[in-house]
Amino acid sequence: MGEIVVDGMRIEITHPDKIIWEEQNITKWDYIQYLLDVSPYLIEHAKQRLLMIWIYPYGINGKKIEKRSVPQTAPEWVTSAFYKEKERMLLNDKSTLVWAANYGAIEFHVPFDRHDKPDYPMEIVFDLDPSNNNSFNLVLEVSIKLKELLKTLGLISVPRTSGSSGMQIFVPIQPDYSFEETRKINAFIANYFAQNMPQQITLERVVSKRGEKLYFDYLQLWRGRTMPVVYSARAKSRATVATPLTWEEVEAGIKPTDFNILSVRRRIQDKGDLFKVVTTEKHNQSLNDILRFIEKNDV
Repeated sequence: MGEIVVDGMRIEITHPDKIIWEEQNITKWDYIQYLLDVSPYLIEHAKQRLLMIWIYPYGINGKKIEKRSVPQTAPEWVTSAFYKEKERMLLNDKSTLVWAANYGAIEFHVPFDRHDKPDYPMEIVFDLDPSNNNSFNLVLEVSIKLKELLKTLGLISVPRTSGSSGMQIFVPIQPDYSFEETRKINAFIANYFAQNMPQQITLERVVSKRGEKLYFDYLQLWRGRTMPVVYSARAKSRATVATPLTWEEVEAGIKPTDFNILSVRRRIQDKGDLFKVVTTEKHNQSLNDILRFIEKNDV
């Protein structure tokens, strides 16, 4: 057992030498040190959003357990908020982050809206999910086309790896639009892509019905549904991380496995936080013109 003091809180780290990612020989202690290093950026994305964590008690290849409410064993200082008569976790500070990691959290996920302004998403997101046999090149191709389309609509976007097999395109927006309004835009764009690339893209949510096509997910943008927090690790053998990218990197070609716990810290030192236009230097982009166009053309 080890001990660490974070934000003045003394936290006992159980089994610090436990190996979590065998291929990279990453221990629980290594993992917590990684989280502390990326915490200024990770927390800015998670702050004031109802947290969901995934715990893997039998290892990253075993069954996962989802946790949203504050466990009874949690210390009083863990940040939280009441939602639907339950005390829900918030990830607002480093001490809560380290406590959650020690508790067993491998993945951190948050919804699109903040609990202090519910039902108004902070961003719209497109999730590009390849089939098992898809080349990642198709993900890159579609993401670049999506960036260009968004640009014609006057919107800047930030690409990132999901930390799993796909990519997610974030569009920061004014938090003044309802989920119903933002979903109209996501559906409009998703249908445009499905109609123009019918051999490559599907909107079918059922995995077994997608065939070899790329799933263009626009349905995730809804109340209570979540996305991985930026810089969150994923329960994958390569210790991959949800990592923001530059569009130049996407155009040059990348692989999700390029970005993991061992490489992301140096990457942030070299490039800074590429997610800041979604968080600390957020671009509150208007959707008014697009919504008017959709309504006018009944699309």
